[in-house]
Amino acid sequence: MTKATDAEYLEIITGAIRVCAPYRPRFGHGRQAGFTLAELQRLYQADPFYCWFGLDNALLYAAHRAAGGMTSVYRQIGIGCQSLLNRILRDSLNLDEEAATWSYKVPSSGGGRQHTLSLDARIPLAKLSAGARGDAVRSWLAESAKRLELILQR
Repeated sequence: MTKATDAEYLEIITGAIRVCAPYRPRFGHGRQAGFTLAELQRLYQADPFYCWFGLDNALLYAAHRAAGGMTSVYRQIGIGCQSLLNRILRDSLNLDEEAATWSYKVPSSGGGRQHTLSLDARIPLAKLSAGARGDAVRSWLAESAKRLELILQR
């Protein structure tokens, strides 16, 4: 692995996390963009109940931003790791993106819409090149199938 590859791999993870930086809490209003501190204070200071409880306080905003941002950070770490694993497998096994990617659609629980589920990566055996790495993957697969008592179809 080269320093350039290391930098690309690091960017996959940090790029995924970086999208959390502009996070703004929505405070139950369902707005796509969320509120800035000034917008929240303007809204909550206009409401005597919220203002009386101090919900227009900058510390409350900071706490909400941190909490929501942390949830997003964990999600983005997962997305970044999925992308990184996919990229490492592609680089290591000389697979193109299309070969290493697989997804399918299922109905959403609410009905109507569909939800896409995807694998972190896939290794299509027909796309593996001959050589040490391809042989190692095939050997690992055969040994795993044996241990799991699976019957391989040829």
